[in-house]
Amino acid sequence: MDAEETVGAGALATHVELVEGPDPELAATMGFSGFGKKARTFDLEAMFEQTRRTAVERSKKMLGKTDESPVLVFMTKVLLKTTIEMLQAESSESEDGSNEELIGPPLPCQTSIQGPAEDTDDDDDEFIGPPLPPGYKDSDDDDYDDMQEEDNNPVKKIPDSHEITLQHGTKTVSALGLDPSGARLVTGGYDYDVRLWDFAGMDASLQAFRSLQPCECHQIKSLQYSSTGDVILVVSGNSQAKVLDRDGFPVMECVKGDQYIVDMANTKGHTAMLNTGCWHPKIKEEFLTCSNDGTVRTWDVNNDKKHKGVFKPRSVQGKRVIPTTCTYSRDGKLIAAGCQDGSIQIWDRNMNVHTKFHCRQAHAPGTETSCLTFSYDGTVLASRGGDDTLKIWDIRQFKKPLNSVEGLSSFFPMTDCCFSPDDKLIVTGTSIKKGGGNGKLIFFERETFQKVYEIEVTDASVVRCLWHPKLNQIMVGTGNGLAKVYYDPIKSQRGAKLCVVKTKRKARQAETLTQDYIITPHALPMFREPRQRSTRKQLEKDRLDPLKSHKPEPPVAGPGRGGRVGTHGGTLSSYIVKNIALDKTDDSNPREAILRHAKEAEDNPYWVAPAYSKTQPKAVFAEVESEEDETDNKPEWKKRKI
Repeated sequence: MDAEETVGAGALATHVELVEGPDPELAATMGFSGFGKKARTFDLEAMFEQTRRTAVERSKKMLGKTDESPVLVFMTKVLLKTTIEMLQAESSESEDGSNEELIGPPLPCQTSIQGPAEDTDDDDDEFIGPPLPPGYKDSDDDDYDDMQEEDNNPVKKIPDSHEITLQHGTKTVSALGLDPSGARLVTGGYDYDVRLWDFAGMDASLQAFRSLQPCECHQIKSLQYSSTGDVILVVSGNSQAKVLDRDGFPVMECVKGDQYIVDMANTKGHTAMLNTGCWHPKIKEEFLTCSNDGTVRTWDVNNDKKHKGVFKPRSVQGKRVIPTTCTYSRDGKLIAAGCQDGSIQIWDRNMNVHTKFHCRQAHAPGTETSCLTFSYDGTVLASRGGDDTLKIWDIRQFKKPLNSVEGLSSFFPMTDCCFSPDDKLIVTGTSIKKGGGNGKLIFFERETFQKVYEIEVTDASVVRCLWHPKLNQIMVGTGNGLAKVYYDPIKSQRGAKLCVVKTKRKARQAETLTQDYIITPHALPMFREPRQRSTRKQLEKDRLDPLKSHKPEPPVAGPGRGGRVGTHGGTLSSYIVKNIALDKTDDSNPREAILRHAKEAEDNPYWVAPAYSKTQPKAVFAEVESEEDETDNKPEWKKRKI
């Protein structure tokens, strides 16, 4: 009986501990309950049978009996019943409280897992997150379709919704240049002027911050910033190219060659008018120029005494031919030149004797090829000919063009073309005669060469065009002195967007009174004026100077104020004007005029008489008495009695 009671007591104690569970204070402290619970899988019938066998074996060992006593059978039944009730209660509690007491973070709600009720029937996919708002799915699909359509249609990437106009002058804008960052624009024209524009520092008045004539009386033909944007290459109608810094001050000037030397390779520089020039895309110190002397030369900014290399285009007969345009490939390994005989010749940059690629009948002979430009992928070359054509070439198959289009009028030797930033479009401008309509900017698709878009710019020829890849803005130079910038507020970046939002600044009086800076480049260093870097800093220095910052005298109103005489008599000129009409002529006898003041001078001596009051004899004024004696021959002085 003791063993049976012990087994029964142990079972009951276990039952009580499981029913009561852990300390409730610990559950309240930790913030959740369910300590000691484990995921279990069990077979109730197997557990019942195992419990019964264990109880029988322990009873036999303790009592030494082989048969089952009634007490043992009773205790076994009680133990089995208690175990069944405990397990059933625990299983039911775990099922009923599975949503109330959870170990770990709570499960996501049903709606967040499966989405809206109306979407669960249509879609089998499960959405993570809060339920989607109504109509969101359709709008998302539309945006995705629009993006795909925009990628497939490059016309929608053209930034032409807005434009600004920069007034360069009254003559043709023949050169445009943008620095790599897109912060500054430089324009040059037939009026010999070069103007610098800073988008960040410019307000809505759209005024250039500097204007200069670096090449005196020569037309500007080409302007380009270097790959780093710190210097500008200026190519004009003379034979010497110049390099300016970002503020327009000279850095370097190419040397002029000897025009009496027959072989142009033996001269140090060009001997005839330049046509165009460009910078090396990788080497920031090297640039390229071509001239009417029949050579294409490379230069180094650090060496202005001699060219770096010479390339001489040749015709079919081996004669000299004039290059009208030149350019580097995108990787800088090739140099291409378009010539007057209609050919396009390409050299390896390191081998200047023989051409690597050439096409003899690229354009009509005798016409000036105005532009050559490589695509961004470097496999395609576009050429703008003086024969009113635009052609595209594969340099690997340079015998015939991939595509061409005719009827694009060009009256200028620098009408150019360019590729879009995504390489899917080619842009060029058309020229018109005066009163012949509007000059257009025409866009062609690169693959099919179909005209997909055009912009009517102005009532003059479109000479220059430039599509900056970083800004996604198009710059256009026209024949009537305008430089237009086309942009889109959404698709474009910075550039023209920075200056259109600024209000016009009021001119400060101090700025209008500053003296012009006189440049004397050939003066000795001791007589040369210091270069003015900034007007603002100079004004701040002048403000600290007590002489320059002295407050000027206010103007006088009325006859006179503050001890000063009014303008009617304050200056010599006004005094002369005031007295010019007075009659000061005296026709009386001068002797009588002197004797008129004799009595006053005698009564009240003021000037001379007081100084000689003790030594001066008495003044006697008497008339001359003359005797009328005809026979007397005495001298005349003896006839007078004083």
